[in-house]
Amino acid sequence: MTDTAPTNRPLVLSPFRGLRYAADQVSDLAAVTSPPYDVLDRETVAALAAAEPHNIVRVILPRPAGPADWTTDRRPPAAEENGREHYRRAAALFASWREDGVLRVDGEPALYVYEQRTETLTGRPVILRGLLGAVGLRQAEEGVILPHEDVLPGPVADRLALMSACAANLEPILLVYDGGGVASELVEAAVRVAPLIDAPATDGSEHRIWRISDPTALAAIAADLAPRQALIADGHHRYATYLRLQEEMRARGAGAGPWDSGLALLVDQRAHPLELTAIHRTVSGVTLADVTAAAASAFRIDSYGADATQAHAALAACRGERHAFLLTDGKQWELLSLPLTGQAAGAQEGTRAPGAGRPSPEGAEEARLDTGEPRHLPALDTEVLHGMLLERIVGVGENQIGYDHTEAAAAQRARDGGGIAILLNPVDVATVQAVARAGGRMPRKSTSFGPKPRTGFVMRAFGEHEPAPSEQEGGLDRLRPRSD
Repeated sequence: MTDTAPTNRPLVLSPFRGLRYAADQVSDLAAVTSPPYDVLDRETVAALAAAEPHNIVRVILPRPAGPADWTTDRRPPAAEENGREHYRRAAALFASWREDGVLRVDGEPALYVYEQRTETLTGRPVILRGLLGAVGLRQAEEGVILPHEDVLPGPVADRLALMSACAANLEPILLVYDGGGVASELVEAAVRVAPLIDAPATDGSEHRIWRISDPTALAAIAADLAPRQALIADGHHRYATYLRLQEEMRARGAGAGPWDSGLALLVDQRAHPLELTAIHRTVSGVTLADVTAAAASAFRIDSYGADATQAHAALAACRGERHAFLLTDGKQWELLSLPLTGQAAGAQEGTRAPGAGRPSPEGAEEARLDTGEPRHLPALDTEVLHGMLLERIVGVGENQIGYDHTEAAAAQRARDGGGIAILLNPVDVATVQAVARAGGRMPRKSTSFGPKPRTGFVMRAFGEHEPAPSEQEGGLDRLRPRSD
């Protein structure tokens, strides 16, 4: 990722009046927050909702009426399938918390410094620290805010329905940039004083919030960030929702307004590098034997029996050298691999049996071309996995594929469900940046940057200078177009 954007359009992170939980109205500030909606499993959702009646999960994952319903299904209902009743109910609950003083708007606009101290999935201590503000929306072709993953219409429709009903940005997206400037210096200076919020969570993570409202400091931050370029690390569907909302409001004749920005945490990757991990797949309705038999003519296959340790080591050894996928049914382990795009075909000889097949080196390239990627970029493991192995060779449908952030969860799901888990190597940050700069897109769920900011510490209400919207007032319908 370059330090500056290729256009003269600035990167803008504006101060706003944060909407926050009142400490005297809830049992514990950490107890009312939640991980991002799209990483929650059913058990976690149920536990969060049961632990605190004001936990934000009750709004970000709207469910049918009744507390027991949070235990039945973690997936948010699709707007086009279930109408808007779930979202109206979430908006009414959100509005009632504001009216009751559980949620309060800060008195003056500010940028917020958010810090999270935790451990990564690999057990490494890490500090996530950045600026929370309202980022000015930019189209991808402007080269200011760069996406790197595809999005699906269903999740965008879901988040749009919720955002419109609540007239608020409830969850920040996560942006990273190559900093080292005045903005980063002011972030580090801000954390030297007592925080506005200091909230240790039950999972061992620690969360702190500071405010930056001094006009001179805000002006210096704005000047430093203006020429920068940011990469979307997490929240592609939420950012697509921001753009969709802006488009809809403009189509309705609205002028400039809160829909021209979206809540974002901007992190200097140089000062506080995030960890980039793989997102693993599970596939239902197939067996390990089915997949290896189908793939034998195109992939090298190495069998490790029940030796998970050796199998994992072999997968790691392929990173940067071969496209590789470690398959397991929870008992047996098989490694499927082929050389990276452009390597010699002779290096692709299978090892399971003599003459096990030699895929053409163009096979991986053809798989990636279906995604619309720029021709000069190398194929990614996820592109080969989906475009070549799962879709073309095995014939797996999208409804058979699940996603897990840990190897243990994927393997457990395979054991419990009778399918298989597919473990991948992580993509390196330089590859993500190269794809984004070239205007390309990775298959969805190709990467996981972490740690991710927790939801609920600071939110952004669109009508922050007005009374909270009620269910009868219709969310965004109540807001008059205005200039910020």
